[in-house]
Amino acid sequence: MPAPTSYRTLDPQQVIGTSEKLLARIAARFPGSGLASVAADLVRACRDTAGRAEQIGRPYLALRVLVFAVIAAGLCAQAYLVGSLRPTFHAGADVFGLAQGAEAALNLLLLSAGGAWFLLTAEERWKRNRIQHWLNELRAFAHVIDMHQLTKDPTAADGPRTAASPDRAMTRFELARYLDYCAEMLSLTGKLAAIYAGESGDHVAITAAGEVEELCSNLNRKIWQKIMILAEPQDA
Repeated sequence: MPAPTSYRTLDPQQVIGTSEKLLARIAARFPGSGLASVAADLVRACRDTAGRAEQIGRPYLALRVLVFAVIAAGLCAQAYLVGSLRPTFHAGADVFGLAQGAEAALNLLLLSAGGAWFLLTAEERWKRNRIQHWLNELRAFAHVIDMHQLTKDPTAADGPRTAASPDRAMTRFELARYLDYCAEMLSLTGKLAAIYAGESGDHVAITAAGEVEELCSNLNRKIWQKIMILAEPQDA
């Protein structure tokens, strides 16, 4: 039997499929446009995110083996020092010599614990840095999408033009579809950030992913204000 579909987590493959359908719609409505090129980049970003999320979810076995080796070496060194101090202690060594041995054992214990802690958190820190780098890419991509709708002003469609006015050859229907496509791309960009957050238990990465989602939502809000203006009935 096929595995039941889970609706509690984002499926990167479903996000890829949605982005591919969106690209097909944009390419059919606005062939050869810059928006179609951005949509193609979004599909590539979705595929990259799926692979990266799978990579982030896997444990780094080599690093974990190194951690266990360091811990084992520290324990062995501690056992050796304790064993070397035991005959001296039973032979009635002077307090100064015994204190020196105990201090060396304590220093070795602290160094071993510090090295083990550094290596234990190295995997988390490495994953966090990679996720933050990828989230920065999504943040920049969201601004690229926003730039494509920046000059699409529904209130200036019928106004007088100047030599510096942007091209306004779209009909109201085409402009509404264009803005809606931008809104969908921003929503998908926010979903990619959520995929990274879902694969990481690190609070710093989750916070950074939430900031990207909030950015996409804020940019989306501006677009929907324009769409609402277009939805208003025109004066007779």
